[in-house]
Amino acid sequence: MSNELTDRKFWANYWESKTDLAFQVPANYTFNKLLKQLLADNKIKTAIELGGFPGYYAIFLKKYFGLDTTLFDFYVHQPILKEVLTANQLHEQDVKVIEGDLFKYQPDQQYDLVLSCGLIEHFNDTKDIISRHLQFLKPGGTLFITLPNFTGVNGWVQRRYDMDNYNKHNINSMNPALLADYCEQLGLKNVEAYYYGHYSIWLENMKQQSSVTRAFLKGLWLAGKVFTKVIPIESKSLSPYIVVKAVM
Repeated sequence: MSNELTDRKFWANYWESKTDLAFQVPANYTFNKLLKQLLADNKIKTAIELGGFPGYYAIFLKKYFGLDTTLFDFYVHQPILKEVLTANQLHEQDVKVIEGDLFKYQPDQQYDLVLSCGLIEHFNDTKDIISRHLQFLKPGGTLFITLPNFTGVNGWVQRRYDMDNYNKHNINSMNPALLADYCEQLGLKNVEAYYYGHYSIWLENMKQQSSVTRAFLKGLWLAGKVFTKVIPIESKSLSPYIVVKAVM
């Protein structure tokens, strides 16, 4: 791959270190409201999730909406994937899988919906990685991209308690105005880019933190949840995600 901040070994170690991956993807899974609205507004029958192993969004769209879905990733751990599918009462043939390099792969099919959730921030050239999505997208098709927002409170948590993970992310990509501009430069229409979610913080290495740190972060999480319950705002400082939507 090109200009990436991670490699195959990183992702192999990352997924093999995880536990409890094989859960039932719920109907209220993250971004479910946005995806439901996209499906209501557009004639979407096929979808591909890029960089999405173990394919939770491909599974969500298949399981609850019956879409013809495909998972594309640089690294696919087949035993884990099988466990996740089984946990969702799906078979291996229910979700197509492509293991490949976005910078080399030439798709033989285009899709009504191309989505990635937590992919583009792992690359230095943000405009380039967005452009790689477009080769999969039908004319008139919908692009849906999400990425974490590490420029606010959640970013402070990452820098303070997991700098190694923070450094695996291109923080400059976490700018809705910049993302919208890139999409428009690439010829996309009806572009929207904005902060999403009222508040959340997380750590990939939470289990390795001390009990004092975990207690502090739990309190910080709770305080933010209470504040945004009273004042439900989405902002650079508090929102955990950034969302990009556009049409080819």
